[in-house]
Amino acid sequence: MDRELYDPMMKRFNRDVTLAAVLMMIGVGCANNENARTAEVTERADAVFDEALAKRLGADQYGMRSYVIAFLRAGPKKARDAEDAARIQGAHMANIKRLASEGKLALAGPFLDDGPLRGIFVFNVTDMEEAQEIAASDPAVQAGLLTLELHPWYGSAAVSQIAEVHRRIQAKKF
Repeated sequence: MDRELYDPMMKRFNRDVTLAAVLMMIGVGCANNENARTAEVTERADAVFDEALAKRLGADQYGMRSYVIAFLRAGPKKARDAEDAARIQGAHMANIKRLASEGKLALAGPFLDDGPLRGIFVFNVTDMEEAQEIAASDPAVQAGLLTLELHPWYGSAAVSQIAEVHRRIQAKKF
């Protein structure tokens, strides 16, 4: 092979091999750095455990606790007219606010697809009978516009803090 062709070809080859080696080392370094960051995050997560908060929220060792979740379904009855629907909806929302302010309701919200499943409540209680009593206080349930399907549920103890956080981020009231 002609030396004039060979030398530039070898230079490109050496450059490419060197570049590949450097990229591999960077890749290994990044992987090691990522492992170090993961370990650091894990350490920090362990370091920020707030035992007093966990106890106040009723959290178990996993940061979880029991609740009762209610699926709100369309009931057998319909509002008589728009005025009746607005009155019942207003009373339903007032009841939600009351339950949240009493600490009995951790989370509530409608489903947006207009299907038979209308919304959910997450009651900040563990007793099914107590949840049933709370659910029965809802004016839309009393009017037959909604029915409730209750289930015991295991979720993050932090769910019970949603209402408190929501009050701080809600610019407009319902």
